[in-house]
Amino acid sequence: MTETDLLYALALQSTPKIGDILAKKLIANCGSPEAVINESPKKLIKIDGIGASVLSGLRKDVQLKKAEKELRFIKDNNIKSSYFEDANYPEKLKHCIDGPILLFETGTINLKQKHIISIVGARKITSQGIAFCETLVESLKPYNPIIVSGFAYGADITAHKAALKHGLQTVACLAHGFNRIYPDVHKKYVSDVDAHGGFFSEFWSSSDFDRKHFLRRNRIIAGISEATIVIESAKKGGSLVTADIANSYNRDVFAVPGRTTDIQSVGCNNLIKQQKAHILTTPLDVPYILNWDLELKQPKAIQKQLFVNLDDVETLIYNYLSNKDQVALDKIAINCNMPTFKVARVLLAMELKGVVRPLPGKLFEAL
Repeated sequence: MTETDLLYALALQSTPKIGDILAKKLIANCGSPEAVINESPKKLIKIDGIGASVLSGLRKDVQLKKAEKELRFIKDNNIKSSYFEDANYPEKLKHCIDGPILLFETGTINLKQKHIISIVGARKITSQGIAFCETLVESLKPYNPIIVSGFAYGADITAHKAALKHGLQTVACLAHGFNRIYPDVHKKYVSDVDAHGGFFSEFWSSSDFDRKHFLRRNRIIAGISEATIVIESAKKGGSLVTADIANSYNRDVFAVPGRTTDIQSVGCNNLIKQQKAHILTTPLDVPYILNWDLELKQPKAIQKQLFVNLDDVETLIYNYLSNKDQVALDKIAINCNMPTFKVARVLLAMELKGVVRPLPGKLFEAL
C-alpha cells in the first residue's frame, strides 16, 4: 500500500468506537479507508450499524493528525505494515472477521507455504510443561513449522526458545506497540527472534499499556495459525481464551492432559472433557490430526547431542550445575566467582546450545 493509503488506514484504525469489524463494513461500502474518512456523515449514517454515536468519534482532522505522528514512528523504525486486503497480510488471518485492518511487523517473517502452529500455556509453567514443550518442538522439526506465541513468561517464551534452538522460524505476537518490549527480561531474545522470524502487533506506539490488550492479542495468535496447542493452564487463563478463539475460527485445538490434582492441568483437562480440544499425549498427534504431508512417516527419535563445544567459562558453570538439581542464578554467580550479569549472559548462550534449562524463579538446571 502507498504511504497515503497507510495514512488513511491508520486514521480509520484509530477512530474511537470503530473496531475492526465495523471498519471493514465501512470500507466495503465506501471503497477504501480514505473514502471513509472523506465521506460525509449524512451518507455514512445510512450504512447499516452506523449510528450517530459511532460517527461522533470520526473527526477527520484529529484522526489524520494522530495518523501522521504514528506514520513517522513507523518510518523511523523501519516497521512493516500490512493492510487486511494486501497480499502480504497473513492469509489465515484474512478469514477472521475481527482480524485487524492493519498489522505491523518487524523481523524476517515468511508465512508463505508453511505449517503454522501456536503454542500457549501457563505463565507459571512447571518443569514438566517445559520439558513437554521442548520435546514437542524438537519432534516437529522435520515438518519445519512456524512456532507462534505471545512472548510472555512461561509457555510462550519456552516455545520461542525451543524454536530458536532447533532452527525453526518463530513469531511473537505483542500486546503493545513497538516502542517497548514486555516483559523487560525478554529483551535479550528480541534480536534472535527478529533474525529467525519476528514480531506482529496491531498496537501503536502511543497505545496505552492495558492488560485488556493481551486478550485482543490472543485472536492474532489463534488467527494466523492452523492449530493452537495449550501446554498447561489453570482453571482460568489467557491460553484458554486463545483456545476458545481458535475454536470460533474453526481451527484445531490441542491440549496436554495432566493429573486431576495438578492446578496447572485443570484448564487443559477441561478443554478435553468439553471436547474443545484434541488430547495431545505425543508430539506426533499434531501432524497426524492436521494431516501434514509427513504424517505417515514417523520421524526418527532424536537423540540428545553428546558433544557440545563449551568455552572455559561455560564448562565451569556446567560442571557446577551438573552436580546439582536446580540452582538460583545468584548462587551460581557466587559459587563460580563471577558477576551475576556475566553469568546470565553465559547461561543464555548455554540455553541455546541445549546444555542448561531455565526454570521459574530464576533457577537453572543442567541437561
